[in-house]
Amino acid sequence: MTKKRLDRDKKWGFQGFPYYQMRMDTEVFNGLVSIIELVSGDYFFWEKPKAGKIPVCGEGMLWLQLIPDGQYRAITAKFLPKSKTVQGVKYSKSVSVWYVDVIDNWGYDGDNVAYFTDQYLDVVFDVEGDVSIDDRDELDAAYESGELSEEQYQRAIKEGNAIVSELCSDVQKTELWCENILKLAMKRIENNDNVFRKNV
Repeated sequence: MTKKRLDRDKKWGFQGFPYYQMRMDTEVFNGLVSIIELVSGDYFFWEKPKAGKIPVCGEGMLWLQLIPDGQYRAITAKFLPKSKTVQGVKYSKSVSVWYVDVIDNWGYDGDNVAYFTDQYLDVVFDVEGDVSIDDRDELDAAYESGELSEEQYQRAIKEGNAIVSELCSDVQKTELWCENILKLAMKRIENNDNVFRKNV
């Protein structure tokens, strides 16, 4: 399993980008919330069957990351710029794509940045209805090698199915949910209400 920090300073190279992290307990969401402001960088796109070419990172985007209480998932909603225009293309939705990692656990590093332990399985979906479950082969290999116990393996499969059922069956509802969490988080950032900040 791989440890991933929520400031995404390793694989994605977002070190230096403004990063905000907070505990949220509201009617909308209970758990850990983090936001990365992508203040610079070229656009990187994924190609999806229904949605076509969709931006996943680039100047002006926001990454909203959520680790809900009592679940084994880290949700990343990739918000488009406020103008919703990327390289001359106008998008009608606020989120381009969701990437949900099935996780084993999470915690805090010595510098207070949260991390999670990735358990291989991922669910990727977008507003146009594309849904894919990725890296099942890696999950199976980890179980067969003894890296994962039977309990961890079955829990990961169950969590992946739950993500599809709960988040992908009504994507408009999921988008609104994420928008509401982002609004609450941005208000707390503005008011400096118990928010951990990095590179700000």
